[in-house]
Amino acid sequence: AADLPRRAAPPPAFTPVPVFTWTGFYAGVNAGAGFGGGGGTVTDATYGPVSLGSRNAAFVGGGQIGYNYQVTPGSGFVVGVEADIQGTTFGQARSGLVGTTSFYDVGPSLDWYGTVRGRLGYAFDRFLVYGTGGFAYGGGSTPSNASYYTGTLPGSFRTGWTAGGGVEYAITERLSARVEALYVSLARDGGSGGLVYDTATSAYYGLGRRSADFGVVRAGLNYRFSTD
Repeated sequence: AADLPRRAAPPPAFTPVPVFTWTGFYAGVNAGAGFGGGGGTVTDATYGPVSLGSRNAAFVGGGQIGYNYQVTPGSGFVVGVEADIQGTTFGQARSGLVGTTSFYDVGPSLDWYGTVRGRLGYAFDRFLVYGTGGFAYGGGSTPSNASYYTGTLPGSFRTGWTAGGGVEYAITERLSARVEALYVSLARDGGSGGLVYDTATSAYYGLGRRSADFGVVRAGLNYRFSTD
C-alpha cells in the first residue's frame, strides 16, 4: 500500500505581480493659488512716480494632458511632456490718486494662462519626483475706463517661460495625485506707457510696463489611460 501512487493536488501556479509603470497618456484637473506679480510705475511731471500696484494672491485652476515614458518599470527615470490651461482671479490696482486727482490704471489684467512643458523625474515604484519647465503664455482683459486713454494700449496676449517641480503618487493603476509648484514669467505690458489727463472726466489714466511674474502652488488628479 505504501507503494501506491498518491492523489495529491498539484502545486498552485505562480502568478507574478505586475510591475507598476508610469508610461502612458494621462489627463487631469488641478486647482491651487497664485502669488503676486511685479508691479510697475508711471511718472507724472508734478507728482513723480505713481505706483500701479502688484497682482494679489489668486485662485488658479484648470486642466492638463500629457504623456510619460518610464525608462525602467518599477523604478528609474521618467520623461514626459505636458500641456495645461488655467483660469485665474488675479486682480490689480485699478484706481487711486495722483495728488488729489483720480487715477485709473488701464493696463490689461491676467485672466488666464497656459504652459507647454517637458518633465524629467525619478520614480520610486508608485512615487514620482520630477522637475518641469518650458513655454508659457497668457492674456486677459482691458478695463472699461481704458476708452478714455489716448495713448497706445498693448495687446493682452503675452508669452514667456515657466519652471518648477512636484511630487506625484499613483493611488491606483490609473489614478494619481500630485502637488506641484511653478514659477511663471510673462513679458511685460507694451504700449506707449505714461499718464494721460482727461479733461472731460477730470482724471488721470495711466499705463506702465508691468511685469507678469508669479508663483503657483497647486494640487491635481490625473487619470492615466491604458497602454495595453
